Amino acid sequence: MHLYQAIILAIIQGITEFLPISSTAHLILFPWLAGWPDPGLAFDVALHTGTLVAVALYFLSDWIQLIAAGIGLHYPRHASYEYVEHQRKMFWYIVAATIPGAGLGFLFQHRIEDRQGEGWYILAIAAAMIVVGLVMWYGEYAGRLDRPMERVSFVDAIAIGIAQAFALFPGVSRSGATITAGLFRGLTREAAARFSFLLSTPIIAGAAVVELPKLMKMHHAGTLPIPFSTILISIAVSAVVGIIAIAFFLRYLQVRTLKIFIYYRILLGIVILLLFFHMGHAR
Repeated sequence: MHLYQAIILAIIQGITEFLPISSTAHLILFPWLAGWPDPGLAFDVALHTGTLVAVALYFLSDWIQLIAAGIGLHYPRHASYEYVEHQRKMFWYIVAATIPGAGLGFLFQHRIEDRQGEGWYILAIAAAMIVVGLVMWYGEYAGRLDRPMERVSFVDAIAIGIAQAFALFPGVSRSGATITAGLFRGLTREAAARFSFLLSTPIIAGAAVVELPKLMKMHHAGTLPIPFSTILISIAVSAVVGIIAIAFFLRYLQVRTLKIFIYYRILLGIVILLLFFHMGHAR
């Protein structure tokens, strides 16, 4: 893989990991449409490490407060008891909400990855893009959208955590599934997105902890298919673009709806189906 290809894919990962349009779909579809070789698992791990850095840095102060409150500390010292108690609850809500996705990922992730080269995988992505787009539209229509982050409950957290587990299916989008679940629970768009991003941190970190040792082992053994320098550049680009994407999206949702992303998902799903069947007939 050339450096410019790696940088383009890193930019795509940084943007699509946090927008509700499925990073997995775009990282599979873009090389497929461009005729590029499959970058492989090592590169995928690198890109997700970059977006882990992005979300961890962007919400660093939030995580310091959440972890401190979660283990029983009163932090920040000047904060009210009510605020610290809310942070404590949020920490344990996130822990509980992480369990469904982590459990399902442990059981089925490799089975799905092993079938990425099969034709049904592209069709599954297209179908998920359209179906989830329609569900997002209904969430926009049916949700009350009047509950801020301070009113997130345990039931909300579990519902959003279950939705995150569905993101294991190709084309669903982790942020798309979790934000939509938040809308159905009556959260504001910004609150749903903020909780979604906080919830993404442990699940992405868990995947990195599992996969990064394999990447380093490949590097030491000299079997890494991509130069290590390219890997490092890709991590940095993915991280920088990811931070920009998070900041943009949270501000965007303060005043706008998800409609543009809904239209994009449905249109892209239709285009993928047309291209897939056209290419199949052309053969």
